[in-house]
Amino acid sequence: MLEVVLKLLGLAAAFAVLPLLVGQAEHKVMAHMQGRLGPMYAGGFHGWAQLVADGVKFAQKEDVVPRDADRRIFKLAPAVALVPYLVALAVIPVGPDGQVVLDLGLGLFFALAVMGVGVIGAIMAGWASANKYSLLGGMRVAAQLMSYELPMVFAASSVAMAAGTLSLSGVVEEWRWWWLPWQAVGAVVFFVAGLAELRRPPFDMPVADSEIIFGPYTEYGGLRFAFFLLAEYAGIVVLSALTAVLFLGGWKGPFLDAELGWLWTLTKVFALSFVVIWLRVSYPRMREDQLQRLAWGVLVPLSLAQLALTGVVKVAISG
Repeated sequence: MLEVVLKLLGLAAAFAVLPLLVGQAEHKVMAHMQGRLGPMYAGGFHGWAQLVADGVKFAQKEDVVPRDADRRIFKLAPAVALVPYLVALAVIPVGPDGQVVLDLGLGLFFALAVMGVGVIGAIMAGWASANKYSLLGGMRVAAQLMSYELPMVFAASSVAMAAGTLSLSGVVEEWRWWWLPWQAVGAVVFFVAGLAELRRPPFDMPVADSEIIFGPYTEYGGLRFAFFLLAEYAGIVVLSALTAVLFLGGWKGPFLDAELGWLWTLTKVFALSFVVIWLRVSYPRMREDQLQRLAWGVLVPLSLAQLALTGVVKVAISG
């Protein structure tokens, strides 16, 4: 019982701290890459208090609900967007020998399904806001979810086939260094599809401020809006953790004992989070037709090819 309580406390602490660290890192990385001086001043040294200032700003803003909005759905949407990532984090192992809150035999598909639920929060927000721009943003979110869920699942299935298990801990146990080139295409497909589901640039058409104000979040303010931003950073942590566990060996790495493998997991998570931020700075927003063409014309065929290659290699090895 004590072990379960400690794991839950560790999960809560990680969920409270890791997304904020990613958010702070995004402020600083973008400040350096784009020459943004503002985020480098708050609090003095290297703008350490920028995130604190943002939190105080959101807390002070008025919480307004549009007159014609579906009030119940409008208020529930931020929680639906945020909480599923906490649940997904519970099944992702950070180290060997039970260093996971909940080790499910179907942990891989459970995590993917829960991530899909998180996307529904944005769709709910767009529909409930009684705003045509929000509704259009919600429709774009739904289109991205339907388009990119398929290649994401195919790429994850390739790793599950290679490992012979749907347990995330089992995948890491079976992982070998030569899987890096073998599953490289699947890793890229999985990561790109995950970025699209999170609506991260260059896949941020649902929140395109130049076209539809801020999409599903146009009518939100104060802490409710902050929860949507926190959900985005929590999604980055979950996506990076899943990519590290499935394709990069999770806690496996040189120079450290197995008991300290969680350091490798965190290192890989933060490295992938840096890539997410880097892509935001480097690439312009795609058009909606380009988004669909990338999904159905590129990622789906590549994920199917990776799945077929994995099947061939598995048969060759077992034979």
